[in-house]
Amino acid sequence: MDAIVSSYITAFLLGLFSTVHCIAMCGSVIGALTLSLPAEVRESQRRMLPFVFNYNIGRILSYGVAGLIVGLLSAPLTQLNAHWVLRILSVLVMISMGLYLAGWFPKFARAEKLGAPVWRLLQPIGQKLLPVRSYSQAFFLGTVWGWLPCGLVYTALAVAATAGDPLKGGLVMLSFGAGTLPAVMGAGLFTGMLASLARSRQLRQVAGILIIMMAVATLFWPLEAAHQHHSGTTSHAPAAELAKDEQP
Repeated sequence: MDAIVSSYITAFLLGLFSTVHCIAMCGSVIGALTLSLPAEVRESQRRMLPFVFNYNIGRILSYGVAGLIVGLLSAPLTQLNAHWVLRILSVLVMISMGLYLAGWFPKFARAEKLGAPVWRLLQPIGQKLLPVRSYSQAFFLGTVWGWLPCGLVYTALAVAATAGDPLKGGLVMLSFGAGTLPAVMGAGLFTGMLASLARSRQLRQVAGILIIMMAVATLFWPLEAAHQHHSGTTSHAPAAELAKDEQP
């Protein structure tokens, strides 16, 4: 499998396996956003669904923009053939996230302070969009929400950095956002029921272990694919040069 495809899958599974974290972190956020809706909208899940959907589309779009930025910044390293450094760093961050989610590495929460300066700039903009009365307001509020400091998002950005390309980095983050969508959409519609699941220690430990296992797997899976691709390229190079020399 191609290395970049494995990065998309890794990012999607990272979002999916971190369901309990998404519910615990973003569930309260989207719950507050839901409470800002008119009472007649909150009383009907059918009417509330488009608002929740627009919140999440805006959030995932911001993830994609962040992935573009990280991919742009990491591109010089991949051109210097330092892709393996980014891969190892991303694996270490994923393992740390898994340990944190399972409750075995609480100090990882300090990583969420990295995005605090950006959030301080954007938070007043989000407050001006409240209370939400239209789908467009929900969408733009979601784009602000996407920059909320979150260790899980930073973990996904570490995976996006391995893409070494702005477009691919953005797609990695969109894949991650798609993985979080079921949990966060569900939190918006069934906040109380899902919040009790998010507090389950056993469930959080299972999710953390799954992320750690996935991190270890990605340490070898993408690199092997990249090595095969590199070997195939170099093996054909002499033949191509020979063909050029034989041409009149």
